[in-house]
Amino acid sequence: MAAAQGGPAASPAGPAATRRGEWWAGVRALAPMLLGVVPFGLIYGVLAVNAGMPAWLACAMSAVVFGGASQMILTQLWAAGTPAVLIAVTVAMVNLRHALYSASIAPALAHLPRRWKALVAYLLTDEAFAAMTRRLADDGERRRYRHWFFFGAGFSLWASWQVSTLAGVLVGAQVPRDWPLDFFLPLTFIAIIVPGIRHRSHGAAALVASALAVACFGMPHKLGLMVAALGGIAAGMLLRGGGQRKHGATEPAA
Repeated sequence: MAAAQGGPAASPAGPAATRRGEWWAGVRALAPMLLGVVPFGLIYGVLAVNAGMPAWLACAMSAVVFGGASQMILTQLWAAGTPAVLIAVTVAMVNLRHALYSASIAPALAHLPRRWKALVAYLLTDEAFAAMTRRLADDGERRRYRHWFFFGAGFSLWASWQVSTLAGVLVGAQVPRDWPLDFFLPLTFIAIIVPGIRHRSHGAAALVASALAVACFGMPHKLGLMVAALGGIAAGMLLRGGGQRKHGATEPAA
């Protein structure tokens, strides 16, 4: 009776309805980002096939690695005949950012069983993390089931990535190998990186890494990518540390 007087807003939804609602909320949060993810997956599939990678391996990478940036770099290194050890080290460096993502959302998952932690960790990507962080600040009723939000956001991205890469692999066999599709790779990364440059340290890291990548382009086995990454990280850390010492905890904005 009290619930009826309080109206629908005062009555918490049942567990099943709340889980389902949070799952769909995660899907909706990721929907706008799929406009960029789907073409990215298509390009990856085409480039992987044109690089000489077996179709089954290109699709398996999307399921196992599940990382657009690392898969694109891996494809380039594969085409260049880079030794497997260097490929593994380079991809690991690219994916180091996921350790920071995990540390940010770990407190929100601490109470969950291990199977949930493993699922969310597998589905954690750049886009999914962006959606998840917006829900971390929610202290309302939905907090109890926000891991379902994480699941919905991550799954929608995962499913679209698998379908788009499969489509790219199927189309790739029909695309002439002399088409300069790899030109879209730096354009894609520029579109990802530029919006995230918000401080001087970010800008310094991007500029130094870009300059080193061009200067070291001729190094064997694409080692210039590793040099550029290390140089960019070092420049960003130096400028960030200097800015914090000079201005306290606040870093000057770009």
